[in-house]
Amino acid sequence: MRAASSIGYASCFTLLAGCAVGPDFEPPAAPDVSGYTAQPLPQQTASADVKGGEGQRFVQDLDIPGQWWTLFHSEALNKLVEDAIAHNPTLPAAEAALRQAWENVYAEQGAFFPTATVSFSPSRNKTATGAVSPASSSGKPWFTLYTAQLAISYMPDVFGGTRRQVESLEATAENQRFELEAAYLTLTSNVVAAAVQEASLRGQIAATEEIIKIQTDSLDILRKQLQLGQVAEADVAAVEATLAQAEATLPPLQKQLAVQRDLLTALLGRFPSQEPSETFELASLQLPQELPASLPSKLIEQRPDVLSAAAQLHAASASIGVAVAAILPSFTLTPSAGLASNQFDQLFMTPGTAFWTLVGTVTQTVFDAGALLHKKRAADAAFDQAAEMYRSTVIAALQNVADSLHTVVSDADTLKATYAAERAAFKSLEITRAQLRLGAIGYLGLLQAENTYDTALLALVQAQAARYADTAALFQALGGGWWNRTDAPQFKEWDILFVP
Repeated sequence: MRAASSIGYASCFTLLAGCAVGPDFEPPAAPDVSGYTAQPLPQQTASADVKGGEGQRFVQDLDIPGQWWTLFHSEALNKLVEDAIAHNPTLPAAEAALRQAWENVYAEQGAFFPTATVSFSPSRNKTATGAVSPASSSGKPWFTLYTAQLAISYMPDVFGGTRRQVESLEATAENQRFELEAAYLTLTSNVVAAAVQEASLRGQIAATEEIIKIQTDSLDILRKQLQLGQVAEADVAAVEATLAQAEATLPPLQKQLAVQRDLLTALLGRFPSQEPSETFELASLQLPQELPASLPSKLIEQRPDVLSAAAQLHAASASIGVAVAAILPSFTLTPSAGLASNQFDQLFMTPGTAFWTLVGTVTQTVFDAGALLHKKRAADAAFDQAAEMYRSTVIAALQNVADSLHTVVSDADTLKATYAAERAAFKSLEITRAQLRLGAIGYLGLLQAENTYDTALLALVQAQAARYADTAALFQALGGGWWNRTDAPQFKEWDILFVP
């Protein structure tokens, strides 16, 4: 019976509500382009016979898993990302903001129903005995009055202003939902990027230590030749200076590694002294072989920032309807009924104690110095701004993907060339060191060969790390597979008959 009454009320309210003023929102059309780059991308990147040198294939419409970082096949990385999701305060804050947004929706939905208040007012009174008429039939100046009253106030949503306001708040909640997904994507991407950067720094430190060892060995050879009188002391001093310079590059790399560990610890929601036990090296990561290449029309359905901008545009559209409805007349129904008696025990049993009133009000603003009109124009301008911001966001999103695709292709070419340069430099260094042992070459040739190899070795490590980092950046640019998440909090609009 109660549910039937609620449905009946809702039906009446719907009939009274009429149509909603203002524009009906239509999602923006997808970009009329079929690709991200002016020239077609190669189907597969270059490859090199070195760690991280595997060729990668671009696959159209390849879906991205919700846990895309698992494609790097690192248990340590998987554990750290899950740890960050569980403990980083950014996500709980975004989830709280999303709950707040939906509670605002539910609160506004209450305007579809009447507001009912009950009151009970007992009073003890004394009338003026000098009045012309007696205070009561008994003539006694003292009397008690008990009043119980039910008052109802209802504003029918005749022009749909309330519905537009609810629509705007729902769009705001959708915006907050995609802000949550953006926070999730940013956090997971930052953890992966921090792990790759740590691996890169460890690789650079190892390369620098190898360089120091090579130069130390070369210096030992020169010192022996100095004792035999085969080289001048100035030659040895020059090589000692080069070794000292190489050793001086090690502490800055170690400092960067310490700072990187602090960053990774903070991403896990921990204090700096609670550093994780997991460490990362390039050898522990596997480069994904297949890369997604979603179409631009699909990208706008995947990028949280684009979807967030679309939700803001929707909210701005609904706000126009709210502004239009404010210009039109408003209607209010305020029925009330109650009981009044001088005796409490007669309040509900004695005939003649009931009273009621029914008031209907129509209000129309006739002069406000143009305030409502300017608010409508402001809502129009806000919609225009949101539309341009949406367009700007789409352009930036497509540019981000295009940059990432170009970078992935370029990284493969760079690693291939860098690996060839490192191998050639190493071979040249080996020949030079052999000639040095035989006394067939001077220290200048040795220094040149060592400097060439040092540069090539560090460039190789950086090129290897770039392939991992930029592959992760491509997954992030394409949206990160949030739509395949199974751990995301779900919020949806409740039926207005069952507002929580």
